[in-house]
Amino acid sequence: MSLPRVLSIQSHTVHGYVGNKSAVFPLQLLGFEVDPINSVQFSNHTGYAGGFRGEVLQGAQLTALVDGLHSNGLLEGYAYVLTGYIGSASFLHAVLDVLRRLRAASPEVAYFCDPVMGDGGKLYVPAELLAIYRDQVVPLAAVLTPNGYEAELLTGRSILSEAEARSACEALHERGPHTVVITSIALPGRDDELLMLASRRDGAASRQWALRLPRLRQDFTGTGDLTAALLLAWMQRLPRAEQLGEVLERVGASLQAVLAHTQAAGRSEICLIQSQAELREPVVRHRAEPLPQA
Repeated sequence: MSLPRVLSIQSHTVHGYVGNKSAVFPLQLLGFEVDPINSVQFSNHTGYAGGFRGEVLQGAQLTALVDGLHSNGLLEGYAYVLTGYIGSASFLHAVLDVLRRLRAASPEVAYFCDPVMGDGGKLYVPAELLAIYRDQVVPLAAVLTPNGYEAELLTGRSILSEAEARSACEALHERGPHTVVITSIALPGRDDELLMLASRRDGAASRQWALRLPRLRQDFTGTGDLTAALLLAWMQRLPRAEQLGEVLERVGASLQAVLAHTQAAGRSEICLIQSQAELREPVVRHRAEPLPQA
């Protein structure tokens, strides 16, 4: 039996688990063939006190890799494209060209876009990428997975309440994606809770679910990349619109388990290898709440 194929275009670090290092293993564990392309190659993630070394890849390098795949008849058959951290405008423009080529070869390919730009009010990509994401990339996405700050950037509106998060999802649907998951929202006055909000639009109507998870008092890296990969995996297994709440529950359960292992180990880099059982078969403890239609 052939397995679904994913082209995953995002960052790579020698040490630690962010970008493709955070996404490829869980996808493989859950039954996907994954072809990773690295948008940057760094020694470690950029939050280390001693800095980092490495290179940001440019668009011509991505094009060359995809040309090589095309020359060998390997562009056909992808079921999914997943993109994460991209460090240059030329590379992001090249991603748009790759999507067009892939859809010419496999019209049903689904694009999962994690528009990695920043978090906590801080932008950590070149500012020029925002307009490219907003105006050119988002309209091509089937599924969009921003964090709360990125959803604010893409919509130009603040998210200070659940109602505003729901409204932001609707605004993003208007740009093209049928599914929007805001992967982490820290709302004022709810210091012990993180909100995940999923929205699926079928025709003119949207169905939305909220998942409230305990907020851990530690900063982690790679969790957004892991979340996007898990959303892809579980949406493939539970594809119907009414199952999106179940998808959210399983993704949240795996995330909580990974972070619990990480805290127990006293690490900042997430413990993916130690969490294989919970990635395969998450134990759901927090239920997604279906929200009333507006």
